[in-house]
Amino acid sequence: MTPRSLYLHIPFCRRKCFYCDFAITTGGRGLMAEYVQVLCEEIRDTIANLPGRGSLETVFLGGGTPSLLGGEEIAAILQTLGEGWDLVPGAEISLEANPGTVSLESLQSYRARGINRISLGAQAFQDHLLDRCGRGHSVADIYEAVALIRQAGFANFNLDLISGLPHQTLPDWEESLHQTIALAPTHVSVYDLTIEAGTAFAKRYQPGCAPLPSEELTVEMYKLAHRVLTEAGYRHYEISNYAKPGYECRHNITYWRNQPFYGFGMSAASYVHHWRWERPRKIREYINLVRHKQYPPPVPEKINDRLFDTLMQGLRLAEGIELAVLHQEFGEEKIAQVCQQLQKFVDRGWVQIDHRLRLLPLEGWLFSDLVNLSLLELLGTRE
Repeated sequence: MTPRSLYLHIPFCRRKCFYCDFAITTGGRGLMAEYVQVLCEEIRDTIANLPGRGSLETVFLGGGTPSLLGGEEIAAILQTLGEGWDLVPGAEISLEANPGTVSLESLQSYRARGINRISLGAQAFQDHLLDRCGRGHSVADIYEAVALIRQAGFANFNLDLISGLPHQTLPDWEESLHQTIALAPTHVSVYDLTIEAGTAFAKRYQPGCAPLPSEELTVEMYKLAHRVLTEAGYRHYEISNYAKPGYECRHNITYWRNQPFYGFGMSAASYVHHWRWERPRKIREYINLVRHKQYPPPVPEKINDRLFDTLMQGLRLAEGIELAVLHQEFGEEKIAQVCQQLQKFVDRGWVQIDHRLRLLPLEGWLFSDLVNLSLLELLGTRE
């Protein structure tokens, strides 16, 4: 299958959030300009060596904080993409933004260049929690950013929230949910805080220990988000994502269905015809790689790895995975082994197996890590 989705990594941030383990840099305008040039160079190199590219249905500019780039820089990137790919009518073109980094002028410029979906990192609606996360913006900045997004003419925008933050209470979380609903985004992403090694939070906090909420409390937060958001008309279509009807994130669904995609930029990964490759996580290594055309060869994906990825990602979706699709791609014998492995979770009411294989909300989603671990035991680990 030819990829129909493309990701662009824009690694720049004003500061690094205390929970963040993404590949980012806090470089200034000169480095941003150099990076855009190199990113366009990588795209052109790929165009020259990748025949039969097809058309794109989704493009996602993530980071980092892509809204730190100006409209002309976004235009240069998208124009370079246009040298190799056409966009289908109605293509979803998303850009991540942080409050305090957008203006009416910048948003209008993005929209004029073809951006039609904004994903805004709100995270919380309490200034003391934002400060503890190192976010660098206030609640007032969230409201201002949403007002500007609407004024610029964007009808489709997402808000990100994080539960399980240090010192976060259930009333805090409920307030954030209701404030989110009041702003009426078309899409809401709700993530539970994970303490990643090497982050500022990892140096300060131990998982399961105060001031982090207990596991029981984070489960209550998850259940509360489900109740409040679904009652407000959002469909809980993926473990961490909610959408108004017709506003599901089409780009991320590519990942959850384990479909192929292109990725460009520092740390970006690509998945094309069952081959994978990725770029360095450090900006100078990435720039030198592109400048010297030292692209590493793609790595073929093993069949069991592909099956595990297909199951792990597809089970995140409320719709699950069609068994007929799994049978066609992996064979009935292999999928019978998978179903047998999952039977204990069927008995517990976490998994449903009929014409589809899916996790049953909410218990199945809450115990998805155990389901994935069982699948990993069956299919083996990556070498």
